[in-house]
Parts: sequence; C-alpha cells; structure tokens
Amino acid sequence: MHVVAMIAGIVCIFSVLLDAFQTIILPRRATGRVRLTRIFYIITWPPWVFLANRMHHPRKRETAFSFYGPLSLIMLLAVWAALLLFGFGLLYYSLGTPFYDIRQHAGLWSDLYVSGTEIFTSGPSDAGPLTGAARWIMVVEAGTGFGFLAIVMGYFPVLYAAFSRREVNISLLDARAGSPPTASELLRRHAHTDAAEALSVLLIEWERWSAELLESHISFPLLCYFRSQHTNQSWLGALTCILDTSAVLISGVQGHEARQAQLTFAMARHAMVDLTQVLTKEPNPNRPDRLPTERYNQLYAGLCQSGVSMCRDASSEQRLRDLRRLYEPYAETLSRYFCLPLPPWIPDQPRKDNWLAVAKLRAKAEEANPSAELIAGEGHAHTIAALRDDHQDF
Repeated sequence: MHVVAMIAGIVCIFSVLLDAFQTIILPRRATGRVRLTRIFYIITWPPWVFLANRMHHPRKRETAFSFYGPLSLIMLLAVWAALLLFGFGLLYYSLGTPFYDIRQHAGLWSDLYVSGTEIFTSGPSDAGPLTGAARWIMVVEAGTGFGFLAIVMGYFPVLYAAFSRREVNISLLDARAGSPPTASELLRRHAHTDAAEALSVLLIEWERWSAELLESHISFPLLCYFRSQHTNQSWLGALTCILDTSAVLISGVQGHEARQAQLTFAMARHAMVDLTQVLTKEPNPNRPDRLPTERYNQLYAGLCQSGVSMCRDASSEQRLRDLRRLYEPYAETLSRYFCLPLPPWIPDQPRKDNWLAVAKLRAKAEEANPSAELIAGEGHAHTIAALRDDHQDF
C-alpha cells in the first residue's frame, strides 16, 4: 500500500511539473496526447459550450463564452496546485505519516494538511516532522511551491500582453473591412487612388500579425479561448477575412499587391493549419460552400463596380476555389470547435461599424468644402460616400 502511494505521489508531482513546463516555459508546441492541460480543456470546454448555447440572447451567449478563457486559466492553476498538494501528501503517507499533530491523530489528513501548508504558507505551527526524510521532503515541497508561484506570477503578464497585441489589429480591421470583416468590404474600401500601395502595406501588417499569432498561440494554445471585445470580432474571423482577401487577389486581381498577397496567404494559412494541429482537430471536408457560383458572380460584379481591377476568365472561379480548399476546411473545424462564426464573403446586410460616426462627420465636411485640395488630400471621398449610402439607417 505504501509503495503504491509513493508511486502515485511521484507520478502526480512529475505530471504537474512537466505539464507546467510545457505549458508555460517551453517556447514551442507541447507534445503528447496525455497531458494535464489537454485533458483539462477536453473535459471542461464541451460542457461550457453546451451551457452557453442554451442562452438564446446573442450578447449573453458571447459573454458566457468570454468568461471561459480567463476562468479556465485560474481553474487550470488550481488543478495544478491541488495535484501538487495531493502528490506530496501521498509521499508523506508512503513514509508512514512521519508527523506529530497536536489537534488530531496523525494520518492521511495530517499528511495532506502539512502538504497544503508547505505549498501555500511557511508550514504548519501545530504539526511537524518526526524523521529526517520528512524534513527534506518538506524543504523540497516549499521550494516547489515558491517556484510554482513565481512562474504563475510571470505567466499572466505574458499571456495578456500576447492577447493585447492580437486584438490591436483586429480592432483596426473594423474600419477597413467592416463588422464583421469581409473580403469584399476590404477590397471595396481600398478601391481608391493609390489603393494598391495602401493594400500592400495592410497585407504586410497582417503577414506579421499572422506570424505573431502562430508564435504566441502555439506556445500558449489557451489564448485561442480568449474572445475579442466585440461580438462581431474574433481572431478566427479576422484571419479568415485576410485569407479570403489574399485568395481573391492571387486568383483574379491585376496589380503588384497580388505578390504580397501570396506571402500573406502563406503565413496566414500556416497559422491556421498549425493551430488546428495543435488542438488535434481534423479539417472538415464536408463544409458548407461559403461562396457558391451565384455569390461569386455577385462578388465579382460588386468589386468591378467599386473599381477593383478584376481578371475574369474561364478558370478564375476555379482558381479561387482551389485556394479556398487550402484553408477553409481548417477554418470550418476551428469555427465549430470555438463557436466562432466565419465571416461571409459579402455582407449579408448593412451593419453599423464601430467607426461609422467618424465617416459620417467626414462626409459632411467634404460636402461643405468640395474643394479640389480637400478631395485630393483625402483621396477616397467616393469610398466614404459609399459607406454613408450603405448605412443610411444608422
């Protein structure tokens, strides 16, 4: 019995330390299917999804989902601490409970009590060791608890710094691609004078954003569960929008921005595929078609009307479809798992963007001062006017 308790205690302690090392310290993808963190999220996420989906109000449902990320981090730390406490308690028990306890008869509860006070405080005042082995194990446990606390204190700032960097570009995309962001809006709002250069700069920024997303979310996969500030924004929606836009540029848009689109597409797809693999999810080949032929024709007509130089030939739609097959199965899998809707290719209905009040005021300024200098300085008055027309009800 005591040998079994010792083995179980060592396994608990080693599992926690290894899992914490892979989750917090190791700057690369954690390996192994039998990991405490992975088992924790497998057990806790599906029930949370089930309960959140019972809420019919979209805002309340999204608020419930937003609680899971930070709360899961606290719960995971609590699980680690509990297993450490239990593991050292089993070690004490395997030594025959080598303690005196002035409050009760020494036994397993005394072992767990001493273990808990060693991890969270400076040790008990009403119990103590009777053997040298117990003394040294208490020293090791105290050091482990102190190191564990130090790592946790440094873990939170790193996580929230990575989350903040991720959200900055997502918020900036709102004014450039709509809410939620769509490829058609992104291209349409960049169909103005000198748009190619501005679009290339935007794609460069999102290539870097995708690389940062890949680096941070592979090292800390639990960041995937952290939701954005607004219900119509998400890291998955933004990533899909950029992939959609890059696919359109690669398959059928004339201009040098198509070269940068290839680089952005490669990095964004790399991030999406690797995140799917980190979460051990399989791509969904039986996904619904996000862009059937009639919607593609609508997309093509709308972009041409906006001034985008589209290249339409017999195989342009097929080229776009081939590019979509490279990332949409993975996007659909992540969308279903995280309950994050994918953005449409074309906005289904006009939505109020978070920046629209500024656009209205700018449109009024242009109407009041229709000078050539003002229009040249802005460079895209027709884009603002189009936005104003699209959102007359706001």
